[in-house]
Amino acid sequence: MHITENFTIDKLKLTDANQLYQFMIDNYQRLLLFFPLTLSSNSSIEKTKEYISIKEKEIQEKSNFTLAIREKDSQNIAGLIIIKKIDWEKRIAELAYCIGSEYEGRGMVSFAVKGISKYSFDELELKTLHIISHKTNLGSVKVAQKCGFVWSETLKNEFTPTNGLPLDMELYELTR
Repeated sequence: MHITENFTIDKLKLTDANQLYQFMIDNYQRLLLFFPLTLSSNSSIEKTKEYISIKEKEIQEKSNFTLAIREKDSQNIAGLIIIKKIDWEKRIAELAYCIGSEYEGRGMVSFAVKGISKYSFDELELKTLHIISHKTNLGSVKVAQKCGFVWSETLKNEFTPTNGLPLDMELYELTR
């Protein structure tokens, strides 16, 4: 879909199942707080294959777009970027993303957010994109700001982690 010198973004394929499952294992602690459903959907190779099939169907239905961020040369999955909570009437969607610990700080997420933002505006004809992040997730906040998203408001009790208390989250917006 989008390519730079070092990274690509494209659909997950069934042949990615082993690698995606390993990505979840390797980054379990990083993903536990804000990606508990993704983790539980990838808790075995069989579940990961099912997850990929579901994500493929969601893209066909244009309900969610879950894409792999890959290292170009190795084609290793470095992370995921997701266009979700799409409201086709209002032309609004939310972006979510995660990156493996070994790829952190290399600009991959900023690259992915910029590429997916362009795709969302040009191809999907969306008008507004949201990034919702916890204020302590400094990497995510930095990505939002670096990619032109502007802080809009604090969303009270927006997200409740598994077995946790509701958290206030920060809403960042990018408008076409």
